[in-house]
Amino acid sequence: MTAAGAETRLTPGPGVLLKLGGELLETATGRQNIARAMRRLQASGPLVVVHGGGREVDTEMAAKGIPKQAVDGLRVTDAPTLDVVVGVLAGRVNTRLVAAARAEGLRAVGLTAADAGVASVRQADPYRAADGTLVDLGFVGQPTGTEPAQLVAQLCAAGFVPIIASVGADANGQLLNVNADTLAGHLAARMTVTRLLIAGGTPGVLDEHGDTIASVNETLLEALIADGRASAGMVAKLIACREARRGGVANVRIVSGKDTSDLDDSPGTTIGEDERGV
Repeated sequence: MTAAGAETRLTPGPGVLLKLGGELLETATGRQNIARAMRRLQASGPLVVVHGGGREVDTEMAAKGIPKQAVDGLRVTDAPTLDVVVGVLAGRVNTRLVAAARAEGLRAVGLTAADAGVASVRQADPYRAADGTLVDLGFVGQPTGTEPAQLVAQLCAAGFVPIIASVGADANGQLLNVNADTLAGHLAARMTVTRLLIAGGTPGVLDEHGDTIASVNETLLEALIADGRASAGMVAKLIACREARRGGVANVRIVSGKDTSDLDDSPGTTIGEDERGV
């Protein structure tokens, strides 16, 4: 039993939360390679997958004549954009990845953050951009709360692999676009996973020469965001990594998802602590 009001977590056991950039999932070969990497990761413990699909959303929006707006890697989402996001992420991208994972022998289950027990989400407050501008993000969701991700944990405990599209809903049923990195960092902090791997098209955090920075502590992380050295898309990843670290995830890395032979050993950046233990 726990004391009244104490936070409880339903534990799936040591494992990994893998966040996949949508650029890794655009072709059948890419999905097959990722599914094989997922199978290898699951061999070491429960696996949870969160995915994006921004480039496919961009393509669909362009086809429909809907202009794209973004700030610090976060998509400004009006009603027409939201319709595209839901259709692409919760529909096409999620279902194709689930099918590829099942073809590799995984017991994959497709979900969104709107499903009960995945994540509570509310509409995000106006966002203070890195340049100081205050921006209304529209129908963008912010994961909230410290409650355990019970459905995700239960599926993991039963041997399933939850594959979660970054679409949520608020308490009133309003669908919301949730940044996939943000959702991954939130879920990693809520669960007792030992590792968070954010896999995308670039090999980690890059310096001014385009070389991968092997390790980033929290002081450097904050500086990269504040002085603009982190690209728009990287800002959201760094913030997600910071939340995961503060939530107790011991091993947090931003890695290349292009070499899928072993994502644990892929080139990348480890997000570590300051010497003072921050």
